[in-house]
Amino acid sequence: MVNQQRLVDTFLDLVQIDSETGHEREIADHLVSTFTELGYHVIEDDSQKDTGFGAGNLIVNIEGDEAKQPIYFSCHMDTVTPGKGVKPVITDDIIHSDGTTILGADDKAGIAVLLETLRVIKEEKINHGPLQFIISVGEESQLVGAKAFDPEYLSSQFGYALDSGNEVGTIVTAAPSQAKLEVHITGRTAHAGLAPENGISAINIAAKAVSRMTLGRIGAETTANIGRFEGGTATNIVADSCYILSEARSLDQSKLDRQVAHMKAAFEDTAEEMGGSADVTVTPSYPAFNVEENSAAVQIAKQAAENIGLTPVLKKSGGGSDANIFNSYGVPTVVLAVGYQDIHTNQEKMPVSELVKLNEQVLEIIKLV
Repeated sequence: MVNQQRLVDTFLDLVQIDSETGHEREIADHLVSTFTELGYHVIEDDSQKDTGFGAGNLIVNIEGDEAKQPIYFSCHMDTVTPGKGVKPVITDDIIHSDGTTILGADDKAGIAVLLETLRVIKEEKINHGPLQFIISVGEESQLVGAKAFDPEYLSSQFGYALDSGNEVGTIVTAAPSQAKLEVHITGRTAHAGLAPENGISAINIAAKAVSRMTLGRIGAETTANIGRFEGGTATNIVADSCYILSEARSLDQSKLDRQVAHMKAAFEDTAEEMGGSADVTVTPSYPAFNVEENSAAVQIAKQAAENIGLTPVLKKSGGGSDANIFNSYGVPTVVLAVGYQDIHTNQEKMPVSELVKLNEQVLEIIKLV
């Protein structure tokens, strides 16, 4: 039922619209126009006043058989950088950029699938329940669009985020919480050649603190990383300040709390021992989610994959997505793999076969509900 050429053409059109995170106005206007031409009313929420981004989140409500459960699908319209002037190329049924930019399959592949889904539903007169499509801004900037989304708009019982790089048929049922640690270390400046003993190096404090930490993969559920480490101005000056940005993630909130406490204490205790100080700010980024295998969302996604000849795979993710936020609103949401490859790089690829399979799975889910 999927019109492969139309689906591919839609995807190619979308990736050529600049929409780096924070600058979504052009793609939002294009989507509003496209959904309207298809006969659907689009709501743009007022999240822009909170995010300061180029547009608000889009909500498309599609009337259906009220005897069926209402469900929703979500994607995000923003991309990472460099995402301006994307020139898509197709080689052996693999879509990629010309190598100077990302492709933007994350997550315009999902949007293309939703548009083709509506076209197929109309053409094939597929009976379906009430549907919602939610297309967010700022997913690539710590999920800010979803965080600013008013859950009052959500009228669905469960849903699916089209946003994972595994092969189509993979269903992400759990993802971690994340917390960020922003650290300002203060020491005491001095001349590095004439009187280094009079100084307290903030860089040394930070380095020793980090060396005391357990980082990287910490068991099956928890990870931690130092992402930025900045300090000093010249080699002949003992640096009196240093800035560190780090994170921790875990599928288990208690383990996340312990890891964050461990990292915070390492900074503070080391600074005190060496005569400096550490100002550590911990900011929760997003909550974890875990949707049980026996839930309707998971069972229907599994059955849909099997119906189109795929072997469903349930997976726990190490990354966050809008699904983390929508689950926190009380609406069970799992992530469907899109099949894109090497995302967030200039080598990003979108196999046409995976794009078609995802579209088939989405249509099958709609028919099964």
